[in-house]
Amino acid sequence: MKLVKPFAGALGIALAASTSFAADTYKVDPAHTTVGFAINHLVINTVHGRFKDFTGTVVIDPGKSNAVVEANATIRVTSIDTGVAQRDTHLRSADFFNVEKFPTITFVSKRVESAGGEQKLIGDFTMHGVTKELALSVKVKGPIKAMGGQRVGIDATGSLDRKDYGISWNKTLDAGGLMLGEEVQIEINAEAVKAQ
Repeated sequence: MKLVKPFAGALGIALAASTSFAADTYKVDPAHTTVGFAINHLVINTVHGRFKDFTGTVVIDPGKSNAVVEANATIRVTSIDTGVAQRDTHLRSADFFNVEKFPTITFVSKRVESAGGEQKLIGDFTMHGVTKELALSVKVKGPIKAMGGQRVGIDATGSLDRKDYGISWNKTLDAGGLMLGEEVQIEINAEAVKAQ
């Protein structure tokens, strides 16, 4: 009888803890998601592109203002689309992504950091056979009930140096400077559906 109260108390604490750490898993909806990038071209312009074939999941804690707990994604590089077929073919070649040898880009989160109200998702980003840490600034919108399920919006931005991943092709312009920038801007606007 003496053990019942302590046991009941411990059980209550354990249940409360498990409730506070409950998190929801969402699956990225490709039909309402854009995985985009931008890079400087000819020093004077910015070229935008996207990947059209990808999968991903995001885990969100509703008890912590919908903070992102973890995320992972896989992109099929052959789906690159800059709106110019000849350029896309070149980007798939060994000069750039070498899709025959490195068909995917992946991101697997490792931790989340918060500072000044901003949430940063940090994980292992693998591209062109090289893995490095990448930080993405993340904002979550929602959730809302729509289209037969619970949905959230996720905006993620970041940047990387393509040379760090062994993608270094370039040309020097007659007027000076390089044809392509080295820094690549990442912009992801995603919609994700709560897993059943």
